[in-house]
Amino acid sequence: MGKAWKYGHDVDTDVIIPARYLNRSDPEFLAAHCMEDADTHFAQEVKAEDILVGGKNFGCGSSREHAPLAIKASGVKVVIAESFARIFYRNALNIGMPILECPEAVAGINVGDEVEVDLITGVIENRTQETRFQALPFPPFMQELIQAGGLISYVRGRKNDA
Repeated sequence: MGKAWKYGHDVDTDVIIPARYLNRSDPEFLAAHCMEDADTHFAQEVKAEDILVGGKNFGCGSSREHAPLAIKASGVKVVIAESFARIFYRNALNIGMPILECPEAVAGINVGDEVEVDLITGVIENRTQETRFQALPFPPFMQELIQAGGLISYVRGRKNDA
C-alpha cells in the first residue's frame, strides 16, 4: 500500500524526466529528478510502494525510455492512468514498470490517498475512500515479463531455462 501522487492529463516525458538530465541513464540519478518540473517535492518524498496517478495520455511526448525508468527507480509500485501514450506504454512494459489503465480509479483517487494495488488481479483499493476499482489485469505472459523486471531480463531467464 502506498500514497497516491496525482497529476493531470498529457503528462509528457519532459515533465517526467526533464531533458537536461538525459545525459545520464543510471536509474538512481534519474529518480532523483523524476517529476521535478511538475512537483519539486516528488523525488525527495516519494516512497517505495507509492502510486502515481495520471489522466489521459500519460507519458506523451518523446519516445525516451528514461521516463518510465525514472518512475520505476523512484520506488513507485504502479502508474494508474486514464490512458497512456503508446510508446510510454511499451517502454514501461519493456523495463518491467507496471501500468494500469482505469479511468474510474483515476476519478476516485485523490492526492495523498492510501492505495493498494493487486497487479495479478488488477484490483485497485483506495483505503482512504474505502472504494474499489477493477482494472483489466495483464495476461500471465505480461505478468511474468513485469515480474522478471522487463523484457531483457525475461528473455535472459527464458534462455537460461532452455
